[in-house]
Parts: sequence; structure tokens; C-alpha cells
Amino acid sequence: MKLYNSAMPAPNPRRVRIFAAEKGIDLPLEEVALAKREHKSDAFREKNSLGQTPVLELDDGTPISESVSICRYLEEIHPEKPLFGRSALERAQVDMWLRRVEFALMAPVGNFWRHAHPYTAKVVKQFNEFGESNREGVAAAFRWFDRELEGKNFILGDYFSIADITALCTVDFAAFAGLEMPDGTPHLHAWHARVSSRPGAAA
Repeated sequence: MKLYNSAMPAPNPRRVRIFAAEKGIDLPLEEVALAKREHKSDAFREKNSLGQTPVLELDDGTPISESVSICRYLEEIHPEKPLFGRSALERAQVDMWLRRVEFALMAPVGNFWRHAHPYTAKVVKQFNEFGESNREGVAAAFRWFDRELEGKNFILGDYFSIADITALCTVDFAAFAGLEMPDGTPHLHAWHARVSSRPGAAA
């Protein structure tokens, strides 16, 4: 089993790396250089027709794409230290927060990155006005997230989950793209410092 990985700042491969590190899974990596467009090669598209990383390749050659799907597979084969919830309620809450982070925060960050960042202008047709319009959406999501984190160590209170991993990777990628956490969000900043200090965050 190995992970077709792309280095920082790519947020989705990082999600899987952190997840594996938190669970103590030794996951061999094979690097796919996004800057060299290796993920768009014919050979890589045989593993993921969308030409995106990460991809988990099983020992029999079966590929699994999409970071959350890969993490769910790893959770099934390594159920100890569960990160998708320890009860029916927590599993539902983790799913709820995964969707919230992806839709409320990751989506506008991705739209800004694709349509307003100078790097992506080299490889895709941009609609700059639309891209720039996502700045306020990201800031609003940060402020909402700050309110939700008040009085909590992690998104689900005292339970660290894949929702925290997804949010961390999104917040860090947003900063790379030029969308920093705004002033006046102390709970968000405290949460970010807390989860960034975990050993797995460096994976």
C-alpha cells in the first residue's frame, strides 16, 4: 500500500498524511510533482482519471481517490484511535463538520485560488472578478468558525477528529493563497495554534 502524494501546500494529500500520522500508520509515499503537471500524465490518469492527488494504491493495485474516502478506508483497516467518531452521534457530527468545512470554507478558498491567484493563471482560464469575490466569503467563514469554536479545544469539543484535520489543511492553504485568518477571531487563532502543535500536523 502506498500513497501518491504531493507536497505542501497541496491540502488534500496533507489531509491523508496527517490522518495516517495521527493513527500511527506508516504510509509509504510516492511523490507526484504538481508543478511539473505529473498528475495530468496519462500514466497517472490511469490511477485517477481526474488527474488529482492523493491516490492510495493497495497492494493488489486497486486505487482509491478522494482524501476523505482514503481516510475512511484507513479507519476501517486501522480502527484504533478512531478519527471519524467513537459513537453514532459523534460520527454524524464529524460528517456534519466535514461538509461544513468543505462547503463553507474550502469551496471559497478553492474558488479564489483557481480564479484570482497568479500561479493558477498560468494553467487555467481565470474569471478574476469571481475569484476576488470569494475573499469576503472566506473572511465570513473564518468569523463563523471563530464563533463555533468558542469554549472548545477542537471542533467537537475535546475530541480531535478528521474535521480538525480538514479545517487545519484548509486554513493553512488559505494563508498560502493570501487569505489569512482575520483579526478579531481569537478562538480560531487559539484552535489553529493548538492543532498545529500536534506532531501529526508536520506530516
